[in-house]
Amino acid sequence: MQWTTLDMPSQAGKTAIVTGANSGIGFETAKTLAEKGAQVILACRDRSKGEQACDRIRLQGVSGTVACLPLDLADLASVSDFAGAFQARYPRLDLLVNNAGVMAPPFSTTAEGFEVQMATNHLGHFALTGLLLPRLLASPSPRIVVVSSSAHRIGNIDLQDLHWTRRRYCRWKAYGDSKIANLYFMKELHRRYGGGRTPLTVAAAHPGWTATNLQRTSCVRGLNGLFAMEPWQGALPSLYAATGPTLRGGEFIGPDGCLGLTGYPKVVEPNARAKDRALAARLWDMSEELTGVRFGAH
Repeated sequence: MQWTTLDMPSQAGKTAIVTGANSGIGFETAKTLAEKGAQVILACRDRSKGEQACDRIRLQGVSGTVACLPLDLADLASVSDFAGAFQARYPRLDLLVNNAGVMAPPFSTTAEGFEVQMATNHLGHFALTGLLLPRLLASPSPRIVVVSSSAHRIGNIDLQDLHWTRRRYCRWKAYGDSKIANLYFMKELHRRYGGGRTPLTVAAAHPGWTATNLQRTSCVRGLNGLFAMEPWQGALPSLYAATGPTLRGGEFIGPDGCLGLTGYPKVVEPNARAKDRALAARLWDMSEELTGVRFGAH
């Protein structure tokens, strides 16, 4: 059976945040949630582009509502400001889709000294999730989706050099590190809060090969016309992870086609390295130290 948005349950009455929602699979995720009746906050680094995305969604005549709040995941002060602004304005949160990301840019660091891919793809989302977790846990059936990538397979995190200050920088390996970090985070979050400990369900997703702006610095962009899925289809794993009623938590959702590059969503297996529970726990502790955001005990 090919799962599509026609199989999604109503999201009426729910409030969702989608990071990086002004384009690509983030936009499609936000649009579909709004079509299903949710109140959706588009968390975007560029507020102007975020507002334009909201206007595009409203023109679709959706039954839900959309709004934009600025969020730069590479800036921990912006993450804190976003969390504060959201909680001041919205009384509930049912769904957090940690979607935003950067892929294989030249080496750079944030104001905190973090390598920019680890900062944006993992640490910023880690901090955002921790700050919003109390609001999520107050919901009757909260859910968190962490968007990873099939590139997690080239990830091999060195906790002694997380930000590539000692090694020669390889932007693709750094990208893979950030994407396997997403899976470590999802699994550890599930171990700490899922499995009936709280009402929270946590899952990860990857979009396969999807044509998006994420690839603007990538050598594969020229092949998109031959092989890549459109963003609406690349968003299906995220939407399934966000709304699939049979998920129990801890699953990884990706396309069902050849090599997981295209197709329709199903539960898939990450590589063996992504299942390293000890490394996931150590990365969690380091992430708390680096971001200053500490999760409550459960």
